[in-house]
Amino acid sequence: MPIIIQDLLEMKDVDAIATLGAIVKGETAHDEIIAATLSEQISELSTKMRKPVSLGVSGPRQSWNQAEARAEEYANRSVESAITLVKVRATLSKQSSHYPVIVD
Repeated sequence: MPIIIQDLLEMKDVDAIATLGAIVKGETAHDEIIAATLSEQISELSTKMRKPVSLGVSGPRQSWNQAEARAEEYANRSVESAITLVKVRATLSKQSSHYPVIVD
């Protein structure tokens, strides 16, 4: 996922990315390592490229049934978050350094 995110962030016509996925518990703690690494890399890419990337990945420590039950909610929240972050950035760029900025 991080490689695809970076490729997308490098595109001039991409303002934000909403990630979608699920990390399911297996027989080892590998799911926890994947979740921690993924969230760290997504945060680093977002900061480096100066574009919002929302984390819409459920898990770790969840079953397939839990992942399926949470899929729509996580997808919706990730997309809503990315849209909100784009709006906040647009509002901030129009402001000088007057804070606080309230965005609906």
